[in-house]
Amino acid sequence: MRLPVFTSFIMIVLITNFAIRRSNAKARKDEENFWAKELKANSTRRKSLDSLDYIAVPVDDLPFGLVPDNAEIDFCEKNILRLKDQKIVNFTGITNTDLKLEYGAPNITLLTTYDQNYTTLVTMLQKWAAELSDAGFYKEAVSVLEFAISTKSDVTASYRLLCDLYKNKLELNDFELKNKIRSILPIAESLNSLSKDNIVYTLNEYLGENELQKQTS
Repeated sequence: MRLPVFTSFIMIVLITNFAIRRSNAKARKDEENFWAKELKANSTRRKSLDSLDYIAVPVDDLPFGLVPDNAEIDFCEKNILRLKDQKIVNFTGITNTDLKLEYGAPNITLLTTYDQNYTTLVTMLQKWAAELSDAGFYKEAVSVLEFAISTKSDVTASYRLLCDLYKNKLELNDFELKNKIRSILPIAESLNSLSKDNIVYTLNEYLGENELQKQTS
C-alpha cells in the first residue's frame, strides 16, 4: 500500500529537480545573452543624436506665476523653468544597453542625463498640477497635466487627476468627458512602462468600459 505513495514522492522529486535544472539552464543562457549584448553595446561607436524626440517646455502655454507666495508651487515652477534650456527625452522602458546599441556607448552619459531631465519634468508637472488643483485653479491644472501626458508620461497619478478634473471640476457633459478621455487613451496604450496596464484600466474605468466588460464576460 505504501509503494504508490513512495513512487509518487519519487516522481515529484524527479519533476522538481528537472524543473530546477531547466530554470537554471535558462538563467545561465539569459545571462550569457545579456553579457554578449552588453559587450556589443559597449563596442558601438558614437552616433548622431539629432533624430531624438526632444521635448520642449512650452513656457508661454503653462500657468507660471499664477499663485504667489506658495512654496510648493514655486519649487515646481523653478525646477521646470530650469529644464527649459536643457535637453529632455523620454526613454522610459528602454535599457542602457539598448540605448548604447542604438546611439553608441560614448553617448550614454548624455542620454542618461536627458532621461533624468524627463523624470524630473513629469514629476514636477504632476506635483504642480496637484497644487494648482488644491488651490482651485482647475483649468490651469488640466493644461499642465495635458502637457505632461502628451510627452507620454507614465505617472499614473497624472492620468487619474486629469480624469477627476474632467469629470468633477470642468462641468463637462458625459459626451465631452468621454471624448476627452478617449483622446488620451491612445497615449496610454502606447506607453512602454510597467504602469501602462494600470493607467489604461484607470481611463477605461472613467469611460465605464471596465464595468461593461465585467457585465458581458
